[in-house]
Amino acid sequence: MLRSSSPSAGSPIDDRFWGWPDRRTLRTFAWVGLAGACWFALIYGGTDFVTSRRTLRVPIHFEAELQIPFVPLAVWVYMTMYALFLMAPFVLRSPRRLMALGTTHAAIVLVAGVGFLLVPAELVYPQTIGFPDRGATDTLYRFADWLNLDYNLLPSLHVALSVSCVAVYGRRAKPTGRVLLGGWAITVALSTIFTHFHHVLDAVSGVALGVAGARVVYGPMAASQAGPQWLR
Repeated sequence: MLRSSSPSAGSPIDDRFWGWPDRRTLRTFAWVGLAGACWFALIYGGTDFVTSRRTLRVPIHFEAELQIPFVPLAVWVYMTMYALFLMAPFVLRSPRRLMALGTTHAAIVLVAGVGFLLVPAELVYPQTIGFPDRGATDTLYRFADWLNLDYNLLPSLHVALSVSCVAVYGRRAKPTGRVLLGGWAITVALSTIFTHFHHVLDAVSGVALGVAGARVVYGPMAASQAGPQWLR
């Protein structure tokens, strides 16, 4: 008797790195993304507002960092974090794993928010006079700078969220894929420095937070069999 069923976890099809998600997975991705965006806006915007009303600033830079060149084109790498987000339903292909990733990101945002309040900081790079490119790079840079607000620096959420995605996706990749994903995460982290959006300590702490989130939150949630049927 022939049976038609969706591939179970661990089957050859399910173990592919990339695949087309079903409608349930896409709906879960949409709802998780919307909830995550609201949570991010609340925490990220709220902590920046609170810090803007404070006079205390904690120095987080090394003097040598002031010599790091400003590379506007690095913003194109910087913005690839959003491609990592959009990859989620095609790589994970499971409501449970998407919920686990969304919860991981929510936890990372919360921990980072605490860090922003404990270490109120601001950038000290020399101000760039003029902009060498008034085209697409200039527009993208100004948009990214607007999204960044002013005071949320340590840890770098941009790095933490990117690294957590790479750490999660790497579980489903082959060795070559893991190397490529790791290289992507490193270039994103470096881009936060060369765009002068973050200092070195911000990026390093962001890497640590992203790795910790993937291990402590995502791993147990993705492996758990508890919860309603629609999560499976």
